[in-house]
Amino acid sequence: MLIYNSLTRKKEPFVPVEPGKVKIYACGPTVYNFFHIGNARPFILFDVLRRYLETRGYDVTFVQNFTDIDDKMINRAREEGITVKELADRFIAEYFVDAGALGIRPATVHPKATEHIPQIIGLIQKLIDNGLAYAVDGDVYYRVRAFDRYGCLCGQNLEDLASGARVSADERKEDPLDFALWKAHKPGEPAWESPWGKGRPGWHIECSAMSMTYLGDTFDIHGGGKDLLFPHHENEIAQSEGATGKPYVRYWMHNGFLNIDNEKMSKSAGNFFTVRDIAREFDLEAVRMFMLSAHYRSPVNFSRELIAQAASSLERLYGARDHLAFLAVSALDRAPDEAERAFMAEADRAQEKFNAAMDDDLNTADALAALFELVREVFRLPQDGVSREAVACGQEKMLAMTGVLGLLMKQTDEVTPEVNAMVRERALARQNKDWKRSDELRDAIKAAGYILEDTPAGQKVRRSV
Repeated sequence: MLIYNSLTRKKEPFVPVEPGKVKIYACGPTVYNFFHIGNARPFILFDVLRRYLETRGYDVTFVQNFTDIDDKMINRAREEGITVKELADRFIAEYFVDAGALGIRPATVHPKATEHIPQIIGLIQKLIDNGLAYAVDGDVYYRVRAFDRYGCLCGQNLEDLASGARVSADERKEDPLDFALWKAHKPGEPAWESPWGKGRPGWHIECSAMSMTYLGDTFDIHGGGKDLLFPHHENEIAQSEGATGKPYVRYWMHNGFLNIDNEKMSKSAGNFFTVRDIAREFDLEAVRMFMLSAHYRSPVNFSRELIAQAASSLERLYGARDHLAFLAVSALDRAPDEAERAFMAEADRAQEKFNAAMDDDLNTADALAALFELVREVFRLPQDGVSREAVACGQEKMLAMTGVLGLLMKQTDEVTPEVNAMVRERALARQNKDWKRSDELRDAIKAAGYILEDTPAGQKVRRSV
């Protein structure tokens, strides 16, 4: 498997630190609001990566944090007249609602910054002891120029960063590039005791502390949106390697930006949408389908028309799954014939193409194309009398591919044996042009609480609402 490593800016063979095990850390949301549609892309990316690595036999430990203390959280909690913890608890619960609707599985661990204050303080103290951090009036800053690899991830030198980066104008800092590890307490803000006085952690340090707590000093994969590459992930490298003297992460993965109707998403432009906003208009499984239709490193344009197209493609996938389920009802216990052996060979080739695409830096766009090659072949199968082995092959391949992508997670209502028998009898009546009996059976199926549809792929039956 090849992964594009943002650190080396090239594709590299994936070799985990520990054979058979993969350790992943992905930056999670700051829980002061519902997460937005841009956040959904990295959340889906790492969910798919985890699923695929598991199918390859790896034991995956996946950590995704919750930032539950920062300026935005403090300000919103103050506006609502509640504690920061009450605000965090509310939106962590809402995260799981929206993530679940997107097909995103819970991480192995979801650490919170406020529950890892001792680890954060210990890491900061190591940096001070190593000469890489200094305290000023209760604040602690990282000494950027003391870490000679600073800029390795973003590929810029210190002079370029100093001239182009947005840095806070604080005369107490030794250098404008230095960033806060610990912030001194201000009235009305949550605070914890530390060797430098009461205060709270900076944003960057929390991820270093939590990732190494659960995954060790060096682990396999870390990433998030491209917007986090600098300064957040650059600072994580400086903090972590400055404290341990060891390589922090082997592979860095960053997804491309998401635009809304070809414009950058922003509140000022009026095109800022949370996932909860989108859910009022679209099934979120269609949003997941849309996100997977482009390579994760490519920029992607979000629009209602494209989501509608994704929903249509998703419906075709469900149609193929349901068609196989329908064929399974009347499948025959016999050896596959020549046409069915050809179908099974095509199903095997589709699976091989799917795996090759996923092995090529998680190319979900090409993986979906391989899946739809199988769908095309599924709809070419006869309407009845297919061998059980051929149907099972199609079902197995579809389940394997859609399971990796996290699609087709909804279960359809099972059709009773009595209704299935009527459906098969009606197919025979139509074949014999016995339209009177065909209509009688349609009415009987409807009376039993089901809707029967005649489609190019055959009869489809579903429970009426």
